[in-house]
Amino acid sequence: MKYLILLYALIYWGIGMAQSIDNSELYKNYREDQFYASVTYNLLNSKPDGLSQSGFSTGFHIGFIRDMPINSDRDFAVGLGIGFSSNSYNQNLGITEEGKEIRFDILNENELNVSKNKFSTYLIEVPLELRWRTSTATDYNFWRIYTGFKLGYMIYNSTKLTSNIEDVKLYNIDAFNRFQYGLTLSVGYGTWNFHAYYGLNSIFNENARLDSDTLDMGIVRLGLMFYIL
Repeated sequence: MKYLILLYALIYWGIGMAQSIDNSELYKNYREDQFYASVTYNLLNSKPDGLSQSGFSTGFHIGFIRDMPINSDRDFAVGLGIGFSSNSYNQNLGITEEGKEIRFDILNENELNVSKNKFSTYLIEVPLELRWRTSTATDYNFWRIYTGFKLGYMIYNSTKLTSNIEDVKLYNIDAFNRFQYGLTLSVGYGTWNFHAYYGLNSIFNENARLDSDTLDMGIVRLGLMFYIL
């Protein structure tokens, strides 16, 4: 009987040690929130007089961020990644072409009977984040605050103007800043997270002029961020 009791004790101890090792390895190696998808409402910042947005300007963003914990509890981390961003901006800025020159004008949408006027941008982005969360290796609902910086490179742009006077479609014009960069913030609990991006430079470069003034407009994106392991 005493040998049987000893055998049970050894088995119980062995199972406990195995679970301890498994949990230790789990906590040692786990990472959080490495894939992301976001939907945003896009705003133009510092607009010139007369320029306004209409309709719903949307953004769609997906990517991967390598989560790199920097403390033993793994609730603080640095994230570095790569992603893709698609954005549209509905507004009353007419972008047309005269010869080889790109022209910018504020449109009277009622007079021209404008049915569509927007420009769109497509970027490869590199996000860099400082991350804090209340997660553990086995808890998937937790608070998070991720703040950081995002650098984007515009790989493509397009404009579309449809009115009773003319239809104009332009592609890859050189009036946009190829490099876009700004500050980011994601805050939330579980699946639902508020996300914001504040652009630090103009979406247009010095080639974009309204009358004699440079179009120095930034962008702001507000929306929801979804993270996946």
